[in-house]
Amino acid sequence: MNENQQSEKIKEVAMELDDALEMKDYDLIKKYFSDDCEIELLGETLRGKEGVKNWLDFIFSYVKTFKLVPIIIMVQDDIFFEEFEVIATLNNGSELQSKWAEILEYENYKIKSLRLYFDRLIFAKSAASNSITRKILGYIDKKTLEGLK
Repeated sequence: MNENQQSEKIKEVAMELDDALEMKDYDLIKKYFSDDCEIELLGETLRGKEGVKNWLDFIFSYVKTFKLVPIIIMVQDDIFFEEFEVIATLNNGSELQSKWAEILEYENYKIKSLRLYFDRLIFAKSAASNSITRKILGYIDKKTLEGLK
């Protein structure tokens, strides 16, 4: 642990990042990441500031507006964990509401590593552009829940 980093300051910086994401402010968002950062999501790893840009391009290609609502926040040493709800309007006009989780590793109050976890199927169903795709995804969703109810 970098002894100079304090839990409350890490939490404050993470909340500032959420605000910048909601404003879709690319330049401000990039300032929260180290030059050699890594972002992991959907089985992919993006690296450096170019990776941050690619991540933002991906998100904002789907999301028109969104609100990030914290549910659980924990900070231990240089690690910030958050479960949060995403409430979004997608560019196709559909609404998305789902729970996500993130783990951020900080070094000198800059994000060294971001691991983002969310239900790909919920996201895909909201982003689907036609009824056939939505039906297929609905079928897959139903099949994955068989035996739980």
